[in-house]
Amino acid sequence: MRFMQEYKNKLVTAKKAVKTVKSGDRIQFNSYNGNPPVLDRALAARRDELEDVVLYTSVTMYPLQTIACDPEGRHFIYNNMHASGHDRKLALAGNYYYAPVTYYELPTILKNERRDVVMLQVGSMDDMGYMNHGPNAGHAQDLVRNANLVIVEVNRNMPTAYGGHDAAVHISEVDLVVEGDHQPLFTLPALQPNEVEKQIARWVMTEIEDGACIQLGIGAMPNFIGELIVESDLKNLGCHTEMLADAYLKIYASGKMNGRNKGIDKGKMVYGFAMGSQDLYDFIDQNPVCATYSIADVNTPHVVARNPKMVAINGAIEVDLFSQINSESSGTRQISGTGGQLDFMMGAFMSEGGKGFICLSSTYTNQEGKLCSRIRPTLSPGTIVTTPRSLAHYIVTEYGIAYVKGKSTWERAEALIKIAHPRFQDELIKEAQEMNIWRRSNRVN
Repeated sequence: MRFMQEYKNKLVTAKKAVKTVKSGDRIQFNSYNGNPPVLDRALAARRDELEDVVLYTSVTMYPLQTIACDPEGRHFIYNNMHASGHDRKLALAGNYYYAPVTYYELPTILKNERRDVVMLQVGSMDDMGYMNHGPNAGHAQDLVRNANLVIVEVNRNMPTAYGGHDAAVHISEVDLVVEGDHQPLFTLPALQPNEVEKQIARWVMTEIEDGACIQLGIGAMPNFIGELIVESDLKNLGCHTEMLADAYLKIYASGKMNGRNKGIDKGKMVYGFAMGSQDLYDFIDQNPVCATYSIADVNTPHVVARNPKMVAINGAIEVDLFSQINSESSGTRQISGTGGQLDFMMGAFMSEGGKGFICLSSTYTNQEGKLCSRIRPTLSPGTIVTTPRSLAHYIVTEYGIAYVKGKSTWERAEALIKIAHPRFQDELIKEAQEMNIWRRSNRVN
């Protein structure tokens, strides 16, 4: 009863809650389905009363009204740590500023840069006064611990995600409570892989062993890897991943993922956040096989490395002949973000028998209809290096796998040209020769 009384004492309308925001404040929404939609709309309604409010978030599941209502950024300045499709559209209007973050470092960054107001969408309060973060725990409690004012928006449709710690916020840590409109969580559409993505997945499958611990990124190709694993003879697989996706449901249901070989959290599917279908959210709900943790306990490389045979599978936009990997920008235009790719590339290599894969199609067609190579002599001006060449491990296209770790520049160039589209290989060789990273003894075929 004591916790319920405290809850009632802190319960206010969304309109009243956002009155706490002042011009010049730095505020942050939680990410993923932790974004608070009712509070977002209420704050947007105050647009003309505010100036220079800096709003932080990442990976939005829906367009934020605070930003959409102010495309010129006169009232709300948008700092984002990882762009979604909605954010890319907003960026075209100009009011979008990327905040580079290596994800496992975010909790430490927040200690040094407190927020004036933090707003989070959470589940209903339990008898002990806790409100679960659902599939959005990643850095939620780090926000709570480093905020001057904490406002939660309650959604009774939020699944209860079990975890080691930091899975929930206690009413005593909250300043104001708003009851939302209890909409279902936003889901991601199921993406179907094309033939190129299927072939890349088949190459990666040749390197996965029994007892491997799997980290999958987002997209059609990682989901197809899940399907291939289900059809394979692999066994005793584990899960330690930044994002839990639908692919894991199929693998777990097949009986091939039991976590028996994991170095930590044996038998548990460990994740920082989850995005996907309603089936995924239902699977997480009160499921003791799933364990969500703070992102510092999921992504920190030496923690990742405690699982033997760690296999990290992530995507990229382009790679140059020096094996510099761009996974987040098109020139100076931000497409996504660094996220946890660097975290897991380091952690996988540190793991006993671990492997870090960067996957990309060999080509793309530009807006003029021209076929272009994703393996380039050098990255184009303004392009961001997500994973430096010193940390590149395995790079995969539909034409094969290039192992580049510890290789010299000419050896890397040769390995990458071998997996480039044949149409561009001669051109890439010529460029490599001009950059003095090609030897006469090199062979592409």
